[in-house]
Amino acid sequence: MAPVWEEVAEELEGISNLVIAKMDSTANEVDDLRVQSYPTLKFYPSNKKKKPVEFDGDRTKEGIIKWLKKHTTKVVDWTGDDEYKEDL
Repeated sequence: MAPVWEEVAEELEGISNLVIAKMDSTANEVDDLRVQSYPTLKFYPSNKKKKPVEFDGDRTKEGIIKWLKKHTTKVVDWTGDDEYKEDL
């Protein structure tokens, strides 16, 4: 999953208000975070930081980006992204 995650981060690095990060939950404790299996992907919307959304899409670069577009608010500017524009 790491290579795909890095491709996603590279693809979306120009979006200033979207952060693609990774965290090792075996080395970090986060209150109220439940990890059932590895890797677990979660999205924390800016307007709902206490309610992360569990990833349930295809574990490909395209699948992750499509899923992110579905779960982001209008604050994230996807307008320059012609490759995925049809998903809006």
